[in-house]
Amino acid sequence: MKIAAMIARILLGLVFLVFGLNGFLHFIPMGPLPSGPGGQFLGALIASHYVQVVAAIQVAGAILMLVNRYVPLGLVLLGPVILNIFFFHLLMAPKGLPLALVVVILWGIVALHHRQALSGIFAKGPA
Repeated sequence: MKIAAMIARILLGLVFLVFGLNGFLHFIPMGPLPSGPGGQFLGALIASHYVQVVAAIQVAGAILMLVNRYVPLGLVLLGPVILNIFFFHLLMAPKGLPLALVVVILWGIVALHHRQALSGIFAKGPA
């Protein structure tokens, strides 16, 4: 499990480093926006520059994954981004769903390996 978690951590870090940096540097050409609600959603993110905020979070989480420091923090940063990517592709642009599922699985493998550090998130608060 340790080797699988290391491979998943590195792959997750590389994916988010590449796509996060692409949010700033635009080295991967982006095709036309999808039609319908998916295109409208992405158009709003681009017009409001919210894409740069998400890209910065992706780069920060990716760096934490790749340097193997504060990996639980990296997981917490990337978790909501991954969830939004998954639901975007599930509900608005199904073409990218297979890659989104791979990323969800990679995140799950790394989170399972670091479950002890993440256990505080699920602790019952004061009554």
